Amino acid sequence: MFQVYTQEGNKELTKSIIGQFKDYDEAMDCAEKSIEGKPNLKYIVEETNGCFNSYGDLVAEVIAESD
Repeated sequence: MFQVYTQEGNKELTKSIIGQFKDYDEAMDCAEKSIEGKPNLKYIVEETNGCFNSYGDLVAEVIAESD
């Protein structure tokens, strides 16, 4: 499962989810479209495999991030 987020620069508190996708290409298309024409935003794509850490949080790995 791939999750797409947008974020203002490096401000962690501005991270908001855009969508969840099963297909990597769909996730990347959504990510690129979500920041199109918005120079202050960047996208983050995370992949989850269904595992949880000891605190009950879903473990996700960042696989793509815009500059």
